[in-house]
Parts: sequence; C-alpha cells; structure tokens
Amino acid sequence: MDLLYPVCLKYLGESETAKDAVMNIFEELAQKLLKYEVDNFRSWLYTLAKNHCLMQLRSARRMKTSEFDPDHMQTGEEVHLNGVFEKEHQLDKLSKCLETLSPEQKTAVELFYLQRKCYKEIETMTGLEWNKVRSYIQNGRRNLKICMDKQEPSIETIKVK
Repeated sequence: MDLLYPVCLKYLGESETAKDAVMNIFEELAQKLLKYEVDNFRSWLYTLAKNHCLMQLRSARRMKTSEFDPDHMQTGEEVHLNGVFEKEHQLDKLSKCLETLSPEQKTAVELFYLQRKCYKEIETMTGLEWNKVRSYIQNGRRNLKICMDKQEPSIETIKVK
C-alpha cells in the first residue's frame, strides 16, 4: 500500500481516484503474480502501478463529456402546461391546508420542510423538546395530507371525468 498510493497519486492527481486505483491494482495483483515470475518485486509493482494509472488516464481522455445545459432541454411540464397548472393547484391547496394546522404544527412543518431546518435547530429556535418537534412535524404532515385529500379533486381527476 505504501508503495502504490504515492505512485497512483503522482499520476492521477486526486486522492480518491488514487485510492480506487490502489484497490484495483491489488485485485489485479493476485492474478498477475500467478502468471509472471517476478525477480524484483518493488520495481515490478511500480511498473504495474504506473501502467495501470496511465491506462486509466488514456481511457478517461477517450471518454468525451460535455456540460449539461438545462436551458437547451425541454421538460414535460413546459411542453404540456397541465403539469404547471397541476403544480400551482397543489401549492394553493397546500397553503390553504397549512392555515388549518395548529400553530405549533404549522411552525414545525414550515421550519422543517420550507426552511430545511433539522430537528435540533427547530428545538433551539422554538424552545420545544426534540420529541415534541418530531411529533408536531409528523402530525402536521399527516393532517396536511388529510386536508389536501378532502379538498376538491385535482385537475387530472376533472379531465378524466
């Protein structure tokens, strides 16, 4: 390991890639030692590591990649505006249902889902116990689902009828 890692790091330049290469070389090593008779193990291992790294660099160079530009892609929602209308409808239902929650549930749900706070941060911000925060989030989510299911049917359901 002490012989291989510095060689791989020198050729590949990245720590994680070098570690992966060392693991791959160890897998190859058992097979190659059965095939070849090795007189000077250190120099043979160095050459094996160097060749492995060079092969990785060559294969990486052959793979052409291009940057993904989402502006040049169409999404299903942009092609079919029904998805946009459905999303807006769902957001309206969600905002109405948020108002039906108890103040503690509403605060906990908004902090957790909308502001992406963890339980510990919500506990600190609200002064509630960790178990209470968890309970308010779970009950709030359940109550939101019940409320949204009770509201008028979605646009897709209307279209089917």
